[in-house]
Amino acid sequence: MERTFAIIKPDAVTRGIAGEILKHIQTAGFQIAAIKSMRLTKAQAEGFYAVHRARPFFGELTEFMSSGKIIAMVLEADNAIARWRDTMGATDPAKAAKGTIRNSFGASIQNNCTHGSDAPETAAFEIGYFFAGYELI
Repeated sequence: MERTFAIIKPDAVTRGIAGEILKHIQTAGFQIAAIKSMRLTKAQAEGFYAVHRARPFFGELTEFMSSGKIIAMVLEADNAIARWRDTMGATDPAKAAKGTIRNSFGASIQNNCTHGSDAPETAAFEIGYFFAGYELI
């Protein structure tokens, strides 16, 4: 059993489709080990995305991620990191495979509804950024 980190982004929460995404997560066979709804401050978003600080999209990304509520989750499944990335689909919804979350619900590269860890080290950092050990069931 592997854990990965996932976010339902502000665009999806604002559009009222978080429930649809949660249903997709459960249908895909993931267990939700931890979940919380929250709103990131700009500083929290900057800390979370610090790896992208030098990139030109950093300001726009952190502004977007602090623009509304998110739903942060820890997902569990066999091969969870790769499976979640497959379930989300490509970053660009127009290039995401049919039936993936981003293809079904994403509006643009930025407004693509979801985030997911890309490696075990990233998952460990991201889970720890949002959840204390006692919050993981």
